[in-house]
Amino acid sequence: MSSTPVKPGTSSPRVVVIGAGIVGCSLADELTARGWTDVTVLEQGPLPAPGGSTSHAPGLVFQTGPSKTLTEFAQYTVEKFNSLEVDGVSCFNPVGGLELATTPERWADLHRKAGYAASWGVRGELVSAERCKELWPLVDESAVLGGFHTPDDGLARALLASRAQMERARERGATFLDRHTVTGIEQEDGKVTAVVTDRGTFPADHVVSAAGFWGPVIGRMAGVDVPLLPLAHQYAKTKPMAELAGVNDPRTEASKPILRFQDRDLYFREHTDRIGIGSYAHKPLPVDPFAVLDYDAARANELDMPSSLPFTEEDWAPSWEDCRWLIPALRDTEIEEGFNGVFSFTPDGMPVLGESRAVRGFWLAEAVWVTHSAGVAKAVAEWMVDGQPSIDVHECDLTRFEDAQRSPAYVHDRGAQQFAEVYDVLHPLQPADQPRPLRVSPFYARQQELGAYFLEGGGWERPHWYEANAGLPTGDLPGRDAWSARYWSPIAAAEAKATREKVALYDMTPLRRLEVTGPGALDFLQRMTSNNLAKKPGAVTYTLLLNEHGGIRSDLTVARLAPDHFQIGANSPADLDWLTRHAPADVQIRDITSGTCCIGVWGPLARDLVQPLTRDDFSHEGFGYFRAKQTYLGHVPITAMRLSYVGELGWELYTTADMGLRLWDTLWEAGQEHGVIAAGRSAFNSLRLEKGYRSWGHDMNEEHDPYESGVGFAVRMDRGDFLGKEALEGKGEPARRLTPLLLDDPAAVVLGKEPVLVDGAPAGYVTSASYGYTLGRCIAYAWLPVLPTGTGVHIEYFGEKVAATVAEEPLFDPKMTRIRR
Repeated sequence: MSSTPVKPGTSSPRVVVIGAGIVGCSLADELTARGWTDVTVLEQGPLPAPGGSTSHAPGLVFQTGPSKTLTEFAQYTVEKFNSLEVDGVSCFNPVGGLELATTPERWADLHRKAGYAASWGVRGELVSAERCKELWPLVDESAVLGGFHTPDDGLARALLASRAQMERARERGATFLDRHTVTGIEQEDGKVTAVVTDRGTFPADHVVSAAGFWGPVIGRMAGVDVPLLPLAHQYAKTKPMAELAGVNDPRTEASKPILRFQDRDLYFREHTDRIGIGSYAHKPLPVDPFAVLDYDAARANELDMPSSLPFTEEDWAPSWEDCRWLIPALRDTEIEEGFNGVFSFTPDGMPVLGESRAVRGFWLAEAVWVTHSAGVAKAVAEWMVDGQPSIDVHECDLTRFEDAQRSPAYVHDRGAQQFAEVYDVLHPLQPADQPRPLRVSPFYARQQELGAYFLEGGGWERPHWYEANAGLPTGDLPGRDAWSARYWSPIAAAEAKATREKVALYDMTPLRRLEVTGPGALDFLQRMTSNNLAKKPGAVTYTLLLNEHGGIRSDLTVARLAPDHFQIGANSPADLDWLTRHAPADVQIRDITSGTCCIGVWGPLARDLVQPLTRDDFSHEGFGYFRAKQTYLGHVPITAMRLSYVGELGWELYTTADMGLRLWDTLWEAGQEHGVIAAGRSAFNSLRLEKGYRSWGHDMNEEHDPYESGVGFAVRMDRGDFLGKEALEGKGEPARRLTPLLLDDPAAVVLGKEPVLVDGAPAGYVTSASYGYTLGRCIAYAWLPVLPTGTGVHIEYFGEKVAATVAEEPLFDPKMTRIRR
């Protein structure tokens, strides 16, 4: 566990922060504000402008995006920097933001972005081309279809904000040392003990790498992978322009909104009488972090700073033409100066935050842009001092990456793709192009033969539907708009229908599986989870991992296979990390996902298919719901669990990876007389929402407790102590709930993250959504204030208000008769 808050009269832990850019300075401020005052910030360059990404950052802060977490980071950054000033100059200039659409696709995307803003609580409005011209008079109005205006966005003065926070942290006891190059991280018994520099050694209880694109260099010293790729990004400034003469105060530099021309991968901001232009339109330009020069070597090579590389004119030329097309006044000027600025990208575009399990006390606060800097620093400081952040950060947790996603080649390929897609219109289901296929189940060849349409998650190839099922009946099915029709097929309806009427095979191999063994296994899991696991071998239990505040870290399915042997169905590598951190010496935890596989056999004919293949009793009486057996299916040794995430009779069948293909073929051959099909995740998601089954990370996370999330049945308060129990004892009636909604129009569809309006005002947001083919309506789950069943609401989908009604759950088979037969 991380350290607890400092009590009065006790000494503060010794913290060394590596890097005095905007993240390091913000973190020092946040830590010292919480009473951790023994903070030393080491910087290899000169202060206050040490030469990393902060020193050249254009300072754009657009708060709105599809990630609620990143939006909250940006909101706090705006709030904090607005409150800071240096020499009478504010550290934030709230000029607003303006994103332009010059194509119908972008105009539609801005409607979607306006929905994000309403969901996350950011002020914003869609505006006409005429209004865009008023906000940015130099823009050619005839080229613009409309825009999205966010009045509270603006320009962060990163170096000033660094200075302001540095001064506050110093007043509380922090030390900032420049010209100190880190050369090593000392450790003892798997924990950091000191940071070694070229000017001395600094003892430490905690070390935080906030080194920006040098993060992999610092990480290697500690023996910790830092999965980020530095890339160069073009930025240029024009000569002084007559149109801007006398318009802007040199102290604030800008009065017009920061401008995004995303259709050409460009953005613009004012620099008093000049315009600064950034471009993502060029090819990715990777930078080796181990080859970046230090400050003095960079200056000796005629570079302004290590993070500012020479401008590449050939990459700039096409963008300059696009700039002059949008802003005609640029046709009468030239670029006066430019550079290629280095900053960091990760394989999924998110920051890398948290404490390494491999080296306790070694923390990462990496791949953070100025936009999110103060918010990230606050979260990391809370994590270090209080044991956890006040908002959910699972999207940024350094443990989120699978081993297969940590290779240098993978980090390079996906990092470069993130750069290329910064301003692209991306569908929420859109997979990366490369490297694929990376991880495949033992059934992959058979899935290809059936025409599987694969999407990707966690490196796994995941079938979403099968072309072999194209001829199956779908039932009455309305048409779809172009956006919701992407990465979807009416075949999903046929697969859902076949699952409800006959039997289907689902590849559940990507589901994470952990094995927990040892004399202390039961006591350990009882302490770590919310439900009662003290049941006889053969029992399966749905339970929760909670944090100390009662928030849901994850949900688990735990099978007790023997007195000291448990198999856990988990969600992410973070679950393994969390359990391993807490495990006593007499408990062993092993990730068995890669060496095993799983097929879900579900549907009313599932027993007819499975029973003839085994000598064991698979009747309802002989093999009850939420029970497990280790047996054989034909020639294949299996662990069978009677579970159903789709609301139908059936089993999850596990075996070793080497026997997986034989398991598939055995089930497929035996299932022909029963009309068996292979079905994909598109149907799966529809069926699970009809039953109201939650998806951790989408429907609930650490910000939510079990009762408001609708999983209070997985909490047993009448047993011994468990992590989070004390916090739950003080919980009153929820003020909000994860609420099921049915769209009123059978033809209407939403996809997730849309704002929900109650009495015309935003009151919450959609988490998961899918068309319920059995119900003939789209289902949307949303976080909302507690509302009575039957209440009418609206979901805003691309600017249209779609009527929906609060429903009672479960929506399908409320008496569970189909599962328990």
